[in-house]
Amino acid sequence: MKILVVGGGGREDALAWKLSQSRLAEKIFIAPGNAGTSMRGENVPISADDIDGLREFALRESVDLTVVGPELPLTMGIVDAFEEAGLKVFGPSRKAAQLEGSKVFSKELMTRLGIPTARYRKFTDPVEARAFVEGLNSQVVIKADGLAAGKGAIVCQTMDEALKATDTIMVKRAFGDAGASVVVEEFLSGEEASFIAVTDGTTVLPLAPAQDHKAIYEGDRGPNTGGMGAYSPAPVVTKAMEREITERIMEPVVRAMKEAGTPYSGVLYAGLMLTENGPMVLEFNCRFGDPEAQPILMRLKNDLVEVLLASVEGRLHEIELDWDDRAAVCVVMASEGYPGSYEKGKEIHGLDEAVKVEDVVVFHAGTAEVDGRIVTAGGRVLGVTGLGTDIGDAIKRTYSVVEMISWEGVYYRRDIGAKALRR
Repeated sequence: MKILVVGGGGREDALAWKLSQSRLAEKIFIAPGNAGTSMRGENVPISADDIDGLREFALRESVDLTVVGPELPLTMGIVDAFEEAGLKVFGPSRKAAQLEGSKVFSKELMTRLGIPTARYRKFTDPVEARAFVEGLNSQVVIKADGLAAGKGAIVCQTMDEALKATDTIMVKRAFGDAGASVVVEEFLSGEEASFIAVTDGTTVLPLAPAQDHKAIYEGDRGPNTGGMGAYSPAPVVTKAMEREITERIMEPVVRAMKEAGTPYSGVLYAGLMLTENGPMVLEFNCRFGDPEAQPILMRLKNDLVEVLLASVEGRLHEIELDWDDRAAVCVVMASEGYPGSYEKGKEIHGLDEAVKVEDVVVFHAGTAEVDGRIVTAGGRVLGVTGLGTDIGDAIKRTYSVVEMISWEGVYYRRDIGAKALRR
């Protein structure tokens, strides 16, 4: 089979790495890819949001399966375009991808279904939003309604912070058109977890639970990023809780989407807050998490091509997932200044030795090859991911490799996995 992976980040490198191990995979293409994906297959210089260009390439190369990594092409309708051309593609349709593309859409769906989530109000007028915020005396979360690369939710401890966040999103348009409307949401206390499942529109197949680290600084402080590290399994998510999340959240959403005539197929990701009153949904995503995909795919023993094909072909009930008993930890190595402005083009040292370490994979995200050198080309640059007998062992293995790698201005959190150790 010829397989096309759409995207160029750490998630896509992990997908290409796992897909390339399949007995069914004859050729892997990655569009546009990065310096790491070129080691898994062939990079194709087509942007992830160039739907027409990607479709033409897939038809020309007789691609048998396309796997879409990022959310933007999904919300733009890449699945619809490919299916109309007779191509097999893994991911939700444009209408189904509204679950991530619009916070308002997902909140209204959850409210209608009685799925536990934070109380909220939506606003399209910044004056009205400010007036509402001024009447509050508690912590709130201000969220851009549209896509903001995982950075559009601002946790506000005070009214002043909430007013500033409202202006940042709605007036200054820090996240572009995504901030045309906002959701003002009550703050939930607890521990966050990522619950990711594969579905064919009927069957929901949960993956191993994971925990992400959104904040830039240690101790979960500072602004949100796309994710600074993750680990799997997540001890905070018990087997009983897995069943509850599947039955009370994931299955009702898939069922409702099907009944509404917009069947949901692909990855369904619930970002959860585990409160004293049980799991509550913070948001839905329509793709694999990044960096959660890295430790999850490291632990998955199944042939990923078989799993994704079963989803596309509506026979996911035939699949039973098999997991490595070991734990996996991913530490994201970032450019200085991220999630704000940062410099590119810094040469990365130590990769040749790092890739030789057993049970550790260096996944590339924001990298490029220039004149035979691997250089930084993004905010999140690498996702070093290691397996260990338990979380503690995986942390040691992963950080031992992180310390082999360097470039000018490298930054990473040193407490990835610490929450799991405390359990």
